[in-house]
Amino acid sequence: MYCIMKGHNFMYDIQTVTQIFFPNEGFIKVDSPVLSGLTCESSLNGQACEGKLHKDGVLAQKFSFPVSDDIHETRRRLMISVFLACKAYTGLKTPWGALAGIRPSKMARLLLSQGLNSQEIVERYKSGYCASEEKIRLALDVALAEEKILKLQSSNGFSLYIGIPFCPSRCLYCSFTSYPIGANAGRVDAYLDALEKELDAVKSLSKGRRLDSLYIGGGTPTSLDEEQLERLLEGVSSRFDLRAAKEYSVEAGRPDTLTPAKLEILKRHGVGRISINPQTMNEKTLEIIGRGHTAQHMKAAFAMARDAGFCNINADLILGLPGEALVDVAKTFERIKELKPESITVHTLAVKRASKLRETLEEHKLASAEALEEMLAVAQTASREMGMSAYYMYRQKNMLGNFENVGYCLPGRESLYNVFIMEETQTVWAAGAGAVTKLVEKPGLIERAFNVKSLDDYINRIDEMIKRKEDKFYAQASPKT
Repeated sequence: MYCIMKGHNFMYDIQTVTQIFFPNEGFIKVDSPVLSGLTCESSLNGQACEGKLHKDGVLAQKFSFPVSDDIHETRRRLMISVFLACKAYTGLKTPWGALAGIRPSKMARLLLSQGLNSQEIVERYKSGYCASEEKIRLALDVALAEEKILKLQSSNGFSLYIGIPFCPSRCLYCSFTSYPIGANAGRVDAYLDALEKELDAVKSLSKGRRLDSLYIGGGTPTSLDEEQLERLLEGVSSRFDLRAAKEYSVEAGRPDTLTPAKLEILKRHGVGRISINPQTMNEKTLEIIGRGHTAQHMKAAFAMARDAGFCNINADLILGLPGEALVDVAKTFERIKELKPESITVHTLAVKRASKLRETLEEHKLASAEALEEMLAVAQTASREMGMSAYYMYRQKNMLGNFENVGYCLPGRESLYNVFIMEETQTVWAAGAGAVTKLVEKPGLIERAFNVKSLDDYINRIDEMIKRKEDKFYAQASPKT
């Protein structure tokens, strides 16, 4: 995709809205329409915000809006003009309209705070971004749920994320920082050494603050053996006061990594919420995506977790997996209903650059936008039949059909951490390879400290990772002049 920019520098916004219609396309900036291929043109002059789409050098579609005195409104008009040109050219259905950010409920929360009622918010989404009423209602439901959850934050609270970058194997779609545990078993203790050193620093930097929520993710933390898992959790409880924490979650994502002994360790250390994630309950798909477990493993893991006393279990599912049709998704949800989880997180497949799926994309048949919309409807209906409602939502780049990921739960079973990290209303200290600390001084004013993703680099450069945190923290804490 070629792109022409005139009179403004909102290149990222124009590229983002264009990718709704042309996903996974690279962008090349040019001065004039190319004679072979598509060229997107966005221009701002003294009177108009214009969006054009050229095919082989010939104007195919054009939309224009008057310039606003407000720069944010001008930016929106530039985006919507390009959006409408691309929509008219492709004829694609776009349920979220021109909304391209990761938090489509953010605007609903803002409008609620300004005193608008539900119908006024629906009209604002429709007129401003061409979103469908179904998606707007979803955003509004999530915004209302988030408002209640965010009130649970302590005034001096923080959350803690700990990343364990080991898994039994790497899934086809995965782009996270993750290393096969079998080939890296000899490096786990060195990793825990570095992690404990970083947690010592976080303990010092968070002194005087209250730990609201703790999430241990990855990777798959339960890939560790029982001795290593005990060490990890003991290291956490010895450094942080967990008594006041409102939530303690551990990602037990791969059901084949769980044993009664590991579940007993989790329970003994105060873990209250775990996530056991099948992604699908169809055996053929599990084999294609490289999960290494069966639907029966999932049933056995749930039974073990219930026997261990866990009464807050989440299950992650992915819609649009290679080769799956609506009937496969429906079958998965019928099997999930039998397990009676307290929450489910429904993801739309995203084709990430760092995934094996992206490298082998031509080998797989992926669902169309129309099929995904039907799958999402099945997921929503099934969730409601289980007594759940939506409380959490986000979007990612390169998602099939430009849809969304939604968390559903029974009343009172919301994941606080998921909302806290997504809404960026409190500091989240993050430790481990690939972890990102977010230091929130006040809403909208955030400093980030990034850890390296490489396992070896993290172990060998742990002092540098700690210094990054300290530098950001003390810079933020110093008096502003």
